[in-house]
Amino acid sequence: MEKKLLVASVLLLMLLGGAGYLIGSGFVDYALYRANPDDPTAIPEAAAAIVEPGLDAPAKPQAESETWTITSADGLKLVATHFSPAAPGSRWVILVHGYGRDQRFVWDYAAEYLKQGYHVLTPDLRAAGRSEGKYFTMGVRESDDIVLWAKEILRRDASAKIALHGISMGAATVMMATAKQPPQVVAAVEDCGYTSAYDMFTVQLKKLFGLPEFPVMNCVDVVSRLKTGAAISAAAPYKSVPYTGMPMLFIHGDADKLVPVGMMEKLYAASAAPVKEKWIVPGAGHADAKNTAPKEYFTHVFDFLETYMRAD
Repeated sequence: MEKKLLVASVLLLMLLGGAGYLIGSGFVDYALYRANPDDPTAIPEAAAAIVEPGLDAPAKPQAESETWTITSADGLKLVATHFSPAAPGSRWVILVHGYGRDQRFVWDYAAEYLKQGYHVLTPDLRAAGRSEGKYFTMGVRESDDIVLWAKEILRRDASAKIALHGISMGAATVMMATAKQPPQVVAAVEDCGYTSAYDMFTVQLKKLFGLPEFPVMNCVDVVSRLKTGAAISAAAPYKSVPYTGMPMLFIHGDADKLVPVGMMEKLYAASAAPVKEKWIVPGAGHADAKNTAPKEYFTHVFDFLETYMRAD
């Protein structure tokens, strides 16, 4: 089926001709390409227009830390920071940052987890921070990388119990990862994740450029597969959550204009998680639930995770 879709997409691109490729290529580079992979602060041009400008990264947690590295399935060097809690234990969380960000932008979340006695791993996703890669894939290959990080934790701590917690694209990555049976992952938190990157970029295409979905997004879908190895349409958490086998907490702000709260409702309805909860934060914009209601945010998160993170 996948080969048939690729053939059909290539045929469409051929019909549209060189203009179709140029349109698709331009948008892929605008939205997914890190122009300077040697600069850990470099982000795609679109990210500068979408994410909050001028936001300083949170301070690094005051905890013992070390750099970890692994190699992705397609040969990229991936980098993360491991923070150790004050007291030994086997509770772990992998915190996954969002689009146009890097691991530093989840260090405020990390500080709260450390207070609760968790080991914290904050990866730079591919094409972000100090990790290698030229292109984001909006959760497709990133979710495979998170599975590898879970395996690395287990290699270092055989008794680990792992939670996943992602924000925005990180939440989409987490949802997609849960369907891939990452080892020793017992629960997940997704905060403002999208149903699909295709849907989200379709909305932004109209807002930023006034362009229609067809044929532009069709061209983008084909070219993204050719350039990044993953079609935009494959970054679709709503296709993954029906195969989620672990408890999941869904968090969303009702004032989110980038990823409408209706996307969370669709994801929640489609989820096959054995236990699932949702919390909608009044007045919170995109990726702003924690800042809007900080005390309630972490009360919800840690109350939800507590059942699944207890030692046997």
